[in-house]
Amino acid sequence: MRQWESKTLGDRGYSAIEILRYFYGNSMYIASSEEISGVPSSWPGSDLTIGSSGQKVRQLQQQLNTIAGAYPLIPKLAVDGIYGKKTAEAVKTFQQIFNLPATGVTDYPTWYKISEIYVGVSRIAELM
Repeated sequence: MRQWESKTLGDRGYSAIEILRYFYGNSMYIASSEEISGVPSSWPGSDLTIGSSGQKVRQLQQQLNTIAGAYPLIPKLAVDGIYGKKTAEAVKTFQQIFNLPATGVTDYPTWYKISEIYVGVSRIAELM
């Protein structure tokens, strides 16, 4: 596949799959999946802090609880989807352990460090 030729095809309205088929033949396809089990989901798009709630907070709490099994300084949390004082303290402890600014706020760098450590301690990487 040639970079500028693929750009030209895109400019002419070709879709991603049409560009791939142009270069590699009609047997090309793009597989997709609704959900990949066990793989942490991506950054929620904004910081999680006291008062935040929902599925992303629940995921964060579950991951911190798993990490706490290997890092007992991190307190275990109720997985309730509510980012309260205890969640903020657990995040702050995590940040201290992993040399992040200890704010208690789950910002972009903290979210991905939690995901990275979670994958390591939960052995997801070995299952793939």
